[in-house]
Amino acid sequence: MPERSPTTRFVSRRSILLGGAAALGMSGMAALNMGGTSTLPRAAAQPGAGVGRLADPFTLGVASGDPVPDGVVLWTRLAQEPLAEDGLGGMPDKVIPVDWEIATDENFSKVVQKGTADAAPEWGHSVHIEAEGLDAGAEYFYRFRTGGNISSVGRTRTAPAPGSMGELTMCFASCSHYGQGYFTAYRRLAEDEPGLILHLGDYQYEYEADPDKDVREIVGPETVTLANYRLRHAQYKTDADLQLAHSVAPWLVVWDDHETENNWADEVPEEGSQTPGEKFLARRKAAFKAYYENMPLRSNAKPSGIDMQLYRRLSWGGLATFHMLDTRQYRDDQACGDGIKSGCDERLDPDRSITGSQQEQWIIDGFNNSTARWDVLGQQVFFSQIDLTPGDEEGLNMDAWDGYAANRDRIAKAMGNSKVRNGIVLTGDVHRHWAAEVKEDLDTPDSPGVGTEFITTSISSGQDGDDDPNDEVLKENPHVKFHSNRRGYVRTTFTAKELRVDHRVLPYVTKEGAEASTAQTFVVSDGDPTLNPA
Repeated sequence: MPERSPTTRFVSRRSILLGGAAALGMSGMAALNMGGTSTLPRAAAQPGAGVGRLADPFTLGVASGDPVPDGVVLWTRLAQEPLAEDGLGGMPDKVIPVDWEIATDENFSKVVQKGTADAAPEWGHSVHIEAEGLDAGAEYFYRFRTGGNISSVGRTRTAPAPGSMGELTMCFASCSHYGQGYFTAYRRLAEDEPGLILHLGDYQYEYEADPDKDVREIVGPETVTLANYRLRHAQYKTDADLQLAHSVAPWLVVWDDHETENNWADEVPEEGSQTPGEKFLARRKAAFKAYYENMPLRSNAKPSGIDMQLYRRLSWGGLATFHMLDTRQYRDDQACGDGIKSGCDERLDPDRSITGSQQEQWIIDGFNNSTARWDVLGQQVFFSQIDLTPGDEEGLNMDAWDGYAANRDRIAKAMGNSKVRNGIVLTGDVHRHWAAEVKEDLDTPDSPGVGTEFITTSISSGQDGDDDPNDEVLKENPHVKFHSNRRGYVRTTFTAKELRVDHRVLPYVTKEGAEASTAQTFVVSDGDPTLNPA
């Protein structure tokens, strides 16, 4: 490695993983002020050019997402005072020019792209750069600068070239409640250095603080207005462990319910909602806008009123296709009043849908045209049928696919009767690890297998959990092979021959510093939709 000048900004992978984001920003500023070489655009070569000197506006970190073979989205959001009650982050009410650059090396001596984007107040001073013209399957580093400040460095990568195989380490996570625990699992996930990260919903929670239960203080009331949602996202983004996870790899994100309100369904709010009737539509509009502002999404996901196009498809070479679903925006209201129900005939109505007819057809078309080794549904709620009530009485979750049985069965059958070679369902929501074999007929456990489902536990929601093996529920559901009630995430490794899945757990999240271990590993062999314990 060549000798480095003390004024040259260098960021190693280890320094990223050790979480030195704030120090990195200061070292970058020192390099500029001490006369070190800067490859940033000349339009902002002097501190504060065009905007005046700002306090550090990069308090929310950086992120990347939605990689394609020749590009990736780069994200940041400016906030000098991230916990300002008005949700505006203490930023002036004007457009702020933000410089960005992409390099092939960590010390930015080989910059391949750079430019300037406008961070506008009407979009929360967020920045979404859709970089193009990059090499396929390549690693890159990126950063931002404005008002005399330079951001921490993010690492990202583009998707491999079409048809290529190789290997992919991908981690997926769900359900991070700031008040109920520390985000240590995000740090442990980052330490695995995945090539891609999926977040399957409940990135943030709308609830107000609960002093009797929370171990960390939540700022602000229950999120209802745009200011509320912006503030809540900002508080989450100040977490160093979450910032680290965003900085190590590109993310693919979809929401579940708590980014807006618990158990919402299309235009129907939760029973007992603070925003009943038409008021919910204003709340939904605010939640969608704040979600876009705070996620590394492409411009085609920018919301229009109460609508936002979130379901999408991404190919990782010829190895995997990720079909990212939205099971909230288009669903019918939950059957039989929601909750865990027995004998609910309404759930069997063939016209009931959790995806909406257009998204269902999009899923099936994707299956019919598949050329991937692995087809992956990234989605929110339990797909496989699961009886949660031990004994003769059946207890099914009306908020999950069990409440929309015909819609689910059509997709499961399409998975088994299409060009899908290996069908994989990835799920969040339930704050527990599960693993199941997906059957063509979900009511008949010994019917042919069409795929496998892996459910991740929460990052922190539900606090520490326990070691209850849940044997009674497992006995009720022979197609379900594993359960764990600890917090954590799931690490996967895709190759042409197999998928290896590690259910990672932490012993506690109500205090910091827990180490991660693997509670269970499964291997799915190419062409065999069976869970094989490793």
